[in-house]
Amino acid sequence: MEYKCFDVSVDDHVAHIVLSRPEKRNSMVPEFWDELPEIVREIDEKSMARAIVISSTGPHFTAGLDLQAFAPSENLGGLTGDSAEKSKRQSGARFYSNVMHMQRSFNCLEESRIPVLAAIQGGCIGGGVDLVTACDMRYATEDAFLTIFEINVGMTADVGTFPRIVKLLPEGVVRELAYTGRRISAAEAQSLGLVNRIYADHASLLEGVLELAKEIASKPPLAIYGCKRMITYARDHTTADGLDYIGIWNASMLQPAEMAESIQARAEKRDGNFADLPPIHRKLARD
Repeated sequence: MEYKCFDVSVDDHVAHIVLSRPEKRNSMVPEFWDELPEIVREIDEKSMARAIVISSTGPHFTAGLDLQAFAPSENLGGLTGDSAEKSKRQSGARFYSNVMHMQRSFNCLEESRIPVLAAIQGGCIGGGVDLVTACDMRYATEDAFLTIFEINVGMTADVGTFPRIVKLLPEGVVRELAYTGRRISAAEAQSLGLVNRIYADHASLLEGVLELAKEIASKPPLAIYGCKRMITYARDHTTADGLDYIGIWNASMLQPAEMAESIQARAEKRDGNFADLPPIHRKLARD
């Protein structure tokens, strides 16, 4: 399938999702918010890959939300009188619905059973921070920077940055970035743990991140799924809850055959013959 905002490929069990509008600095137009969750969910639900890499094109990873595409409109579609007044009253509810839709578009990255790696070059601006903080890991070029840019246009970031970034950076740093809109460089982001690794340029970034994704894809997918679920759960719950949940999870999900195959493949220096994640069926099978 062709998309307006992305190119998608799958190779060696790694899905590569590429933002493909460099002439527009990969700004997030309305189609972006529909296409990304559609792509991620298809990869996950059909078990098309064991790891996902999200990268971009051109000088910047993304310029963030296309404000012109989402600018408030005074056009009431020809409504007048009482109908126009009631339509105005609905504006807050419509805005809330749109924000929920955009939040779900990034929630799919965190909810996916498959690890998602972000490869950032140049600027990761505004909505780009919402995107990459929903990924499992982040990697960047030396010239990359991130900015919670919304304050510079009179907004409060609302698509996922704050609930996630406060768990990735010290609170004081988050507040400074949010209140000032200043850029945080790749080097500073790495020193604070927001970025895992820095690469010299875009080419080496893609090579390195895709190679890491292939390494992840070589591990038992069922165990990787468990790791992702447990890490996310532990982040959001108490230690006691996390310990209880991992016990329950492994009581039902631990696979001795996968463990034996992993040990044997490692001893024999070969790729493991692991079971893929089962496809997800949205509808129950009927007789």
